[in-house]
Amino acid sequence: MRRIIVAVGTTATGLVLLFSWPTSWNRPVAAGGQAAALGGAGTSQGTTATGASSSGSGTTATVDGAVVQTPYGNVQVRLTVTDGNVTAAEAIAYPDRGGTDVQISNYAIPILSQEAVQAQSAKIDMVSGATFTSRGYIQSLQDALDQANL
Repeated sequence: MRRIIVAVGTTATGLVLLFSWPTSWNRPVAAGGQAAALGGAGTSQGTTATGASSSGSGTTATVDGAVVQTPYGNVQVRLTVTDGNVTAAEAIAYPDRGGTDVQISNYAIPILSQEAVQAQSAKIDMVSGATFTSRGYIQSLQDALDQANL
């Protein structure tokens, strides 16, 4: 009888520890303003919007990539290009229909945006667990890069 009680107690303790372990889905994302921006609805439409303005450091242009349809929602990327270099990449449309879509977007999009700026191209890694969002992001990113002649 004593062995059964010890076995049940050990199993219960193991389950509590297992379910309290932090995963990538419940870990907060610390990425500037991007995570806060993803909390709202990301359903901007339109394929291109290019504008240029002169600033103290050179020419800055904003280019929107094509809207890419995924099974979970549309994805669209906006690039900011200064003097021929990508200075910012942000998702202006992303899957946001429900809890899981928002969780995946909050996790994956800041990573994809950071990699796009670092790589200065669409040759970036996809985020595990966000395959469709990553594919859509990369396709829209490539379209924006093409429009910006990069």
